[in-house]
Amino acid sequence: MTSRRSVILAAVVAAVGVAGAALAQAPQFFRIGTGGTAGTYYPIGGLIANAISNPPGSRPCEEGGSCGVPGLVASALSANGSVANVNAIAGGALESGFAQSDVATWAQTGTGIWEGRDAVEELRAIANLYPESIHLVASADAGIASVADLAGKRVSLDEPGSGTLVDARIILDAYGLSEEDIEPEYLKPNQAGERMRDGALDAFFFVGGFPAGGIAELASQHEITLVPIAGAEAEGIFEEYGFFAEDLIPAGTYEGVDADTATISVGAQWITSANQPEELIYQITAALWNENTRKLLDAGHAKGAQITPETALDGIGIPLHPGAERFYLEAGLLQ
Repeated sequence: MTSRRSVILAAVVAAVGVAGAALAQAPQFFRIGTGGTAGTYYPIGGLIANAISNPPGSRPCEEGGSCGVPGLVASALSANGSVANVNAIAGGALESGFAQSDVATWAQTGTGIWEGRDAVEELRAIANLYPESIHLVASADAGIASVADLAGKRVSLDEPGSGTLVDARIILDAYGLSEEDIEPEYLKPNQAGERMRDGALDAFFFVGGFPAGGIAELASQHEITLVPIAGAEAEGIFEEYGFFAEDLIPAGTYEGVDADTATISVGAQWITSANQPEELIYQITAALWNENTRKLLDAGHAKGAQITPETALDGIGIPLHPGAERFYLEAGLLQ
């Protein structure tokens, strides 16, 4: 492992030095579309934006300054999540964004939820980041012990344009339910939490790394349960969709939830467009895996430690951006 990290570090140093002078001549802006502020995409996006930025006039990395891309100013923007980020990248409103692995693959290939729509063929991957756990949060007094118990309940499936809405529909279908069998609402997780505290919502879906700040805050103010997504129904999801994996939210992750909760997960991936310059994405990828970024990720969020170069290519179902691919080849992570 030490040898592998040494190779990666050497690749990072080389990448930053090759074209840094050219990029440092003028500021270049690079947006990262994330999710709602109560989720995991937004704080992780902020950490990565800080790590890859090195605004004009900053001290160089070797002199104690930022180890980001010289001249780059990156920002994390709150957005509606996976589907919205894909659409924004396709339309040129974002340079990059986060998306669930299933949504990214469906969009790029014109399959799944993108069937019948124009495929976003220019979609490209920078890195796989971390597993996103599907949370089904229920009010403790709602009498919901399984997904099947959602029938007739007030349930938020997240906003239109979110990957959570896509996955919630898949899960409902696996249990023989549809939106007609529940009282559906389409709210951001923080709005859903507020309505649950007020007694106006029984349950809501959330897809993201644990612990999610909005759910942790809700659990400190209102008694909740996490509903398992497991058994034959989950097995059916795995068989039909290759993007999901078994997952477990450990006991104690959220206040009052004292047992492990079996669930399923998808990969959170950082995506961009093939139209972004190869050299820029090469240097951004190098900055992502810089040792200084490692420190920021480990200290900045519980999910940060799971963002590693060793898992950077896991579960990617779309082509790598040529700049990212070049970095991974030089780092020995891709043959």
